[in-house]
Amino acid sequence: MSGLNAGLKAHLESGITTVCRCWAVTRRDGVVMGFTDHDCGLAFDDIQFKADTGLSALALQQSTGLSVDNTEALGALSDAAIREDDIEAGRFDGAEVRAWLVNWADVSQRQLQFRGSIGELRRAGGAFEAELRGLTDVLNVPLGRVYQKPCSAVLGDRTCGFETQTPGYFADLVVEKVEDRRVFRFAGLDGFDAGWFRHGLLRMQSGAADGLRGAIKRDVFDGSARVIELWHPLRAEIAPGDQLRLTAGCDKRMETCRLKFQNLPNFQGFPDIPGDDWSITDPARAGSLTGRSRRG
Repeated sequence: MSGLNAGLKAHLESGITTVCRCWAVTRRDGVVMGFTDHDCGLAFDDIQFKADTGLSALALQQSTGLSVDNTEALGALSDAAIREDDIEAGRFDGAEVRAWLVNWADVSQRQLQFRGSIGELRRAGGAFEAELRGLTDVLNVPLGRVYQKPCSAVLGDRTCGFETQTPGYFADLVVEKVEDRRVFRFAGLDGFDAGWFRHGLLRMQSGAADGLRGAIKRDVFDGSARVIELWHPLRAEIAPGDQLRLTAGCDKRMETCRLKFQNLPNFQGFPDIPGDDWSITDPARAGSLTGRSRRG
């Protein structure tokens, strides 16, 4: 029991215990929710842990080494706790989860038992089941540089370095017409060329879909209207009057980086890398056998 909270250790060794479990879920939008299987609410670390939420957890699977520690959380969908529309909108995707063993008679006697994130989340019949992934799960993610002609950076990330809040590269608008939560039509989107937002991002800033975003598939003129179409529908209802932001798109080409964003020094692609046809060309048909560079 090395590393166990001294007060909790003494309490467990007393033979008569008053312990329960507490969970804290921190969503990517900053919302923190606390749950406990005790019959009364608890509070510590500036988090209110609510009882009677229907949340419970299976036994933790913990081991030494680098194996992934996985468990599951089970619960009933409730408007006061985890709502079905929030799950449908993806607000709990990748949320951080922490679990403690706590002496409910003295919450200072507690031990953090699990820390990880929400993986696969399933819901049916008014209940949900969430897979909890341990910290070592991130070691399963492939890392490394990809040698390719297009840029490997994401517009605005650390390697790209472009400031997407630069005037002229975003537009704040109000939803006018929307179809299937995917196709947006605007009457007043002047000052931007057709296709300016293609490959860009649409992010909702108010309404039921606040915080959700989608990748832009098309940006075209249709008569007097400007049409912005997403690859996939947003996972929440969108109503006229909701606010959103469009961010200019990047198609990962060197010409776009140089001419549209003036960001060529940070281009992360390899535009001169030879293709398969070039590398397997028969020297007898190359047209030049002088020994000079084949790239002229």
